[in-house]
Amino acid sequence: MSRLQQLFARTRAENRAAFVAYVCAGDPDFDTSLEVCRALLANGVDILELGVPFSDPLADGLTNQLAAQRALESGMTAARVFELVKRIREFSQAPIVFYTYYNLVFANGVDAYVRDARTAGVDGILTLDLPPEEAGEVVAAGKAHGVETVFIIAPTTPDERIARIAAVTTGFLYYVSREGVTGVRDQVATNIPQAIARVRAKTGIPMVVGFGIGTRAQVAEVAANADGVVVGSALVNCVRDNLGDRAKIVAAIGARAADLAQGTKR
Repeated sequence: MSRLQQLFARTRAENRAAFVAYVCAGDPDFDTSLEVCRALLANGVDILELGVPFSDPLADGLTNQLAAQRALESGMTAARVFELVKRIREFSQAPIVFYTYYNLVFANGVDAYVRDARTAGVDGILTLDLPPEEAGEVVAAGKAHGVETVFIIAPTTPDERIARIAAVTTGFLYYVSREGVTGVRDQVATNIPQAIARVRAKTGIPMVVGFGIGTRAQVAEVAANADGVVVGSALVNCVRDNLGDRAKIVAAIGARAADLAQGTKR
C-alpha cells in the first residue's frame, strides 16, 4: 500500500477525516517554510499539500497568490521545491502531494518532473489546470514512477464525467466545494453531503473537500461526510500575519493546525 492508501485506511479505522494542510513551498523563504511544514506535521496534519510557487496561479485567491509571490521572490525554483521535500523526509513519512500547474510540469519534461518528484519523496500530484482528457502523459508518468494522481471534481461536474475523472485518479478525488478561487469563507457550501454521495455512487476512491474551509467548526461540518478536509488560506494567513518573525509564524501555524485538527473527529 502507498503512503496515501495507508493514511486513509488509518483514518477510516479511527473514524475521522484526514486533515490535509496546504501551504506554499518556500513561503516566505526556504528555511521558514521547512519549519512551517515541521510544525504542521507535529500538530495533527495527515497530508501535506505543497503548493509549487507559480507566477500565474489562476485557481488561487489573493492569499495564496501573495504566498506564491513571496516564495518566488525568495528564490524558490523547481529544484528548491524538490530540496524542501527531501528535507521534510528527514523527519516525516507523512504523505506529500504537490499542488501545481501544468506549465511547471511540462516545462521540465513531464516524465522527468514526475520522476524527480518521486525521488525527492512526493507521493501524489494535483495539476490544477490539467483536465483528465489531456492528462495521459502525467498519468503514465505517475504509474511509471509511483506517483499517485489527484484530480478535481467541481459542483458543476456532470454525473457522466465523474466516472471519467475517477478512472485516471489513483490518490484521492479533490472536491472543490464552491466555484471560484481559494480563500476563507464565512460558511461552507451547504450541498457537500449530497455532492459526496453523488460521487461515491460512482467510485470508492477517497474524497477530500477543500476551498473555503478555515475554522474548526467548518472542518467538523465537512469531516462528517468526507474522507479528508483541506485547509489552505487560513493557514497561509498565519504566515502573512507574522512576516518578519519566524518564531511567531511557526508558533501561530502550529497552534492553528492543532485547533483545526480537532474538527476531523467524528
